[in-house]
Amino acid sequence: MVVNATSIEDCKQACLENCSCMAVLFTARECVWVTKVFSLRSIQSEVVGYNSPAYLKVQLSPSNENKKKVHLNPSSENKKVILGATVGAVTTFVLLVIIVTLFLRRRKYEEKDEFDFDQLPGMLTRFSFEKLSECTEGFSKKLGDGGFGSVFQGELGEEKVAVKRLEGARQGKKEFLAEVETIGSIEHINLVRLIGFCAEKSERLLVYEYMSRGSLDRWIYYRHNNAPLDWCTRSRIILDIAKGLCYLHEECRHIIAHLDIKPQNILLDDNFNAKVADFGLCKLINRDQSKVVTMMRGTPGYLAPEWLTSRITEKVDVYSFGVVLMEIVSGRKNIDNSQPEEDVQLINLLREKAQNNHLIDLIDRHVEDMVSHQEEVIQMMKLAIWCLQHDSILRPSMSTVIKALEGAISIETLDTNSVMPVQDNPSTYSVTSQASMLSGPR
Repeated sequence: MVVNATSIEDCKQACLENCSCMAVLFTARECVWVTKVFSLRSIQSEVVGYNSPAYLKVQLSPSNENKKKVHLNPSSENKKVILGATVGAVTTFVLLVIIVTLFLRRRKYEEKDEFDFDQLPGMLTRFSFEKLSECTEGFSKKLGDGGFGSVFQGELGEEKVAVKRLEGARQGKKEFLAEVETIGSIEHINLVRLIGFCAEKSERLLVYEYMSRGSLDRWIYYRHNNAPLDWCTRSRIILDIAKGLCYLHEECRHIIAHLDIKPQNILLDDNFNAKVADFGLCKLINRDQSKVVTMMRGTPGYLAPEWLTSRITEKVDVYSFGVVLMEIVSGRKNIDNSQPEEDVQLINLLREKAQNNHLIDLIDRHVEDMVSHQEEVIQMMKLAIWCLQHDSILRPSMSTVIKALEGAISIETLDTNSVMPVQDNPSTYSVTSQASMLSGPR
């Protein structure tokens, strides 16, 4: 088959584009296609084009084809490499920026945190965590559990101390600051003295003076081998508690409501002087405020009825004081499931005995001394009834309580119906009760 072609390249290209072309001869501007396979030996030298160039059409090998593709499409592959490298570099850069930003923010937060702690009032000592771990022998001597943490015995030089280590410190940071700022700025003989604190990373610790007799609960519930307290000691403890609360309510710049008055938070020294402890739940109230709104907190059995509305005053402490007073003079818990069903609730029992004029039945019989002072003890119970009034306005202030305890004013007989029965006081059970751990010396 003869095809017109101006050059040998045109001749070859024409053969490549035709499937039936097997070989091609080019001569005298003519392109001769060979469409069938034959032997060149059969061609005589006299034939025209015998000395012309001939080209056979063969298939490319796979390797050559790949090389051709690579050679023909270098830009496509390069684009993929460049795109992958660019995406990887951008991603790495963005991650680095995020990490650096988070690191700087965290450091700024920690520096601000440190600054806040450095600005705490008073002459408190700031301890390192290592120092407190060393002085408590690795927090090995546990004295008991307080609000938001456990208390350990330690020694700083020759002085014994109680170190309170907050649990879940980030969660309890507000409570920590409240306790440090409040106790660090006040000082009273009937309030536990705060010596210093520790604030390192997530660790929050408070260092208190050591109270050798531990908490009041171990001396009035008879779970230890301690001798029962006589009436003189009990009445002095009650007065000490009243003086500590009076200072918080009436003698500080702000009214300080403790919010968790109970025997576990009343600590005793060698001479059974009582001091109010554990300010983890305290609330500052401006003196021009009649009530403040706050979340329900505290311990079941010691909660005033108004907790149900979350609008409270310092009078919630007066109610709790009334409950503690009754526990001290009766020598039992306010909620005691070991008692007969009708006697489980001490406040209900007080209401019933007062209505029947049988308050003498509630006096702690473990000590004869209590019975010999029964008239004074009964007057103390009447003071408790005054503190337990359902309407907070009818409850006395703590300064009035002190006057009554010191005999400066008389305690009038009050209507016991104004003391709300426990089953009618939902706030008694509105806070999840936790197992109480009797506290040792701290």
